[in-house]
Amino acid sequence: MRPQPQPPGPSRRTLLIERGLPIGLLALAIGSVPVMVLSREGLPRLSTVQKELSSVDRENVELRREIDTLRARAKTLRDDPASVERLARDDLGMIRQSEVVFQFPD
Repeated sequence: MRPQPQPPGPSRRTLLIERGLPIGLLALAIGSVPVMVLSREGLPRLSTVQKELSSVDRENVELRREIDTLRARAKTLRDDPASVERLARDDLGMIRQSEVVFQFPD
C-alpha cells in the first residue's frame, strides 16, 4: 500500500487573512468609535434628542389631558339636554320661542 499524501497546510495568504483581518477590524473599530462618538452627530446630538424627547413627552401628557376633558364634555353634551341648552344660549346666542330679548345700545 502506498501512503496517502498529506493535504497541504494552509497557505500563507489564508493565515494572514485568518489572523490579520480580525486584528485590522479591531484596530479600525478602536480608531473610529471615538471619532463617531465625539462628532456632531454623536454625544452632543444624543443630548439634544433626549431633550426633544422629554419635551414631546410633556406635550403628549398635556394633549392626553385635553383629550380626556373634551371626551368628558362630549359625553355631557350627548347625555344632558340642559348642557346642550346652556351651550346654545351662551355660545350661539339662541333663545326659546317664548322669550323676549331686549338689546340696549352701549
